[in-house]
Amino acid sequence: MNLAMLRPGQRGRITTIGAIGPLKRRLMDMGVLKGVEVKVEKVAPLGDPIEIIVKNYRLSLRKSEAAGIGVEVQL
Repeated sequence: MNLAMLRPGQRGRITTIGAIGPLKRRLMDMGVLKGVEVKVEKVAPLGDPIEIIVKNYRLSLRKSEAAGIGVEVQL
């Protein structure tokens, strides 16, 4: 499952980061790291972007960026 598939209120633990190059570095600098728990806070009315909570701050990602981040759903 990937981050873009989670619904508002769901939590997941990051398992993989599929981005490469500068995008991967930028995501990692913002705290999107393997093993970190994230929560989907909001999804825009048209589905793009999505707002997540990672390490106690809010981060908005394009759906295409979120689709490259693998997560394990937390119950």
